[in-house]
Amino acid sequence: MPEDLYAGIADRYHLFYGKFGEYDAARIAFFRQLFKEHGVRTVLDCACGTGHDLPMFLALGCEVEGSDISDAMLAQACQNLTAASLDVPLHKLDYRKLPGHFGHCFDAVVCLSSSILHMPSDTEALRALQSMCGVLRDGGILVLTQGTSDRQWQEKPRFILALDNAEMSRLFVIDYFGKGARYNILDIFHGKGSGELRVWSTDYPNMLLCDDHERLLREAGFATVDFYGDYDFAPYDKATSQRLITVAQR
Repeated sequence: MPEDLYAGIADRYHLFYGKFGEYDAARIAFFRQLFKEHGVRTVLDCACGTGHDLPMFLALGCEVEGSDISDAMLAQACQNLTAASLDVPLHKLDYRKLPGHFGHCFDAVVCLSSSILHMPSDTEALRALQSMCGVLRDGGILVLTQGTSDRQWQEKPRFILALDNAEMSRLFVIDYFGKGARYNILDIFHGKGSGELRVWSTDYPNMLLCDDHERLLREAGFATVDFYGDYDFAPYDKATSQRLITVAQR
């Protein structure tokens, strides 16, 4: 993984997720129920990016820490948290190297928004999952989320309109290759006197789908693995689900 994959784009990356500290009700309800069922009080967001999800976990009554490998993303996260008057410990850390950094274990580790897909091979993905498992208490949970589902991989759509609001539109133009994909991302900013276009890309060199998650998580030491197709706890369906949510318990 490049040292700072998001250098130069962190200042606009977070716009994709809406206003900082505001969340879809179904997403909040999902994590509230999940954390209640598993007795989660401490959370590590090990790919926290611009910090978008950290306020949500705080609002659920958890002690929260965030980590990321990107200096640019951590700087944006710090700026966002400061503007919201929130204090969350942030760490510059590769999620393949979590054990040994923290002096305690967590009830939950989350790795959201397709962050696990940056791993270049099954070997490195396994290393990352073993690392995440290594900072969980016995019975703790790991939550992985990604937008690329088995259905999308099967259909391989070339264009996806990922965001369209008054402020900006974001279009994915996807190149598929072997086991991976490159997401070419077009950000079009609206508003009076704007019309600005910015283009960037991110690579997912080794696509991990449902069966890959199951295999690698078992090998990493997790006892149970469950899959959901959306934040309403709908069972994951390879033929129809447009989101992959994985919950693994140590």
